[in-house]
Amino acid sequence: MGRRRKNRTHLKGGVASAPGTAEGVPKSFVIKHGQVGHSLTQLVRDVRKVMEPNTASRLRERARNKLKDFLTMAPALGVTHLLAFTLTDVASSMRIVRLSAGPTLSFRVERYSLAKDIIHSSRRARSMSTVEYLSPPLLVLASFPPPSPTTPPHLTLMMKTFQSLFPPLSPHTLSLSSARRVVLISYNAERGTVDFRHYLITVKPYGVSKRIRRVLEGVTAKKTSHSETSVLDLGNEKDVADFLLRKKGEPGPSSDGYESAASSASSVAGDDGDAVDLADDYVGRNNKKGQKRAVKLDEIGPRMELRLIKVAEGVPGKEGGVLYHEFVKKTKAEVKAQKAEHAAKERLRQQRREEQERNVARKKAAKGAKEDKGEEGEEEDERDEGDDNPDFDEEISGIDDEHDEEGDGDEGAWDDDEEISEVEESDDGGEESESDDEAARPPQKKLKLKSKR
Repeated sequence: MGRRRKNRTHLKGGVASAPGTAEGVPKSFVIKHGQVGHSLTQLVRDVRKVMEPNTASRLRERARNKLKDFLTMAPALGVTHLLAFTLTDVASSMRIVRLSAGPTLSFRVERYSLAKDIIHSSRRARSMSTVEYLSPPLLVLASFPPPSPTTPPHLTLMMKTFQSLFPPLSPHTLSLSSARRVVLISYNAERGTVDFRHYLITVKPYGVSKRIRRVLEGVTAKKTSHSETSVLDLGNEKDVADFLLRKKGEPGPSSDGYESAASSASSVAGDDGDAVDLADDYVGRNNKKGQKRAVKLDEIGPRMELRLIKVAEGVPGKEGGVLYHEFVKKTKAEVKAQKAEHAAKERLRQQRREEQERNVARKKAAKGAKEDKGEEGEEEDERDEGDDNPDFDEEISGIDDEHDEEGDGDEGAWDDDEEISEVEESDDGGEESESDDEAARPPQKKLKLKSKR
């Protein structure tokens, strides 16, 4: 029996799980840097949810990581945008960096609400699953002035920056069931701010009351703890009309009249302008192609109010000229001097880069030459070791032996005749030059000197 191949169906992202995430789709990093609180950390997680699936959901920032580390790593991973949140003395701020050449847009986060706060404040809390985040959201830009010669250039640039964060919309290839979320970015001209909203798309039957919708969808208002199945509880009703047509708050069939399904206050999308005909099958029960349904947006958060503060060329650490600033205004002469200064810095940076490349090339060449020279020296040593003459060694050893024998005869040997003659002379003179201990002293050991080769 062959080995069973395991299919990993739980992994999200990639072309297999999301056909729209192919080449040319923008990808993003959403990070925090510096000392931030728990609330801003949760906001970063919520924004990552918004940017899914084309973002690093499980990216972990460490205390030793700097913004330069993410800027260096991002191009190798195909990341096109970097959203960096930080906490300043004035307020929280967010920077959108277009990789790898810029520009960089700096925003001040005036106000924000987390996703959990939006869901808790809603009357009908929606249980979110991972299915909604398998496809990118639809982007809606509202209240932005159209590009024209009279439109401030920073507004047009800001609109195009938000537009480039999300994949472009292709109606011919878009699957209707993949449209699950909407990101709304609207410009408030009175306050000069940008409102960021995140919604979930819900499709419900058109022109029916809430009670009838429960019958159609098979959803009950109450679920018993003993059963997981959804059934309608009609035990207290005498007639099914009491459940379907009774007004909200009335106790029973003794009321003066019944409500109609179309005139119900709880009906969904009573206006014909809010109803659409489904062009294809959509998620949910009975949402088939050609059915008339009402489309509703439920906000799931997060919510932010952003104010554009600064637009600069380049990326952080390599910023160029300032294209727009909310509080600092410069004259034409100051702008010209600033451009000249940035140009000089760029030339100096280029010279240093070229000099560094030349130094690296020179060191590599020197290292290669040294390695080649070391190999030649090893070959010469091997040749010298192979040409050794054994006869020459024997000749040197013979000379050393002769030298040792001569040395032993001249200096190290004990002359018995000379000793006897000295003893005889001392006996004749009646004087002893040496004591008995000195006469009994053993001879000194001879010293052997080895000649150096």
